[in-house]
Amino acid sequence: MSFQRNVFGDQIEACGHHPVTGFYRDGYCNTGKEDTGQHTVCAKLTEEFLRFSLLRGNDLITPVPEYGFAGLAAGDCWCLCARRWLEAYQAGVAPGVILRASNQKALEIIALDDLKKYAIDLL
Repeated sequence: MSFQRNVFGDQIEACGHHPVTGFYRDGYCNTGKEDTGQHTVCAKLTEEFLRFSLLRGNDLITPVPEYGFAGLAAGDCWCLCARRWLEAYQAGVAPGVILRASNQKALEIIALDDLKKYAIDLL
């Protein structure tokens, strides 16, 4: 995996190891050509967002043991697909964002100013 940068152009920070997140399950919102969903936004999940995602057909709550997925809960940090975060933002249910752990590739889909509105690591 090559060196990846966050939305500020700095070295990307870890998003979460409990549970382990990231397309590559390395704890980082790293991305590559295999990651067609572009899992680049590090978010601190909320109940509201998890319900929204479920209604959109992406169940992040229910455990799937055969894939080593224990299910997610409010408060977990997770690398979200940039388009799903944008969709939640437009619906008014976007979760908080950890910008230092969000990949600069997210900026191809989401404006930095919109991400900053939900930043929880700039407080």
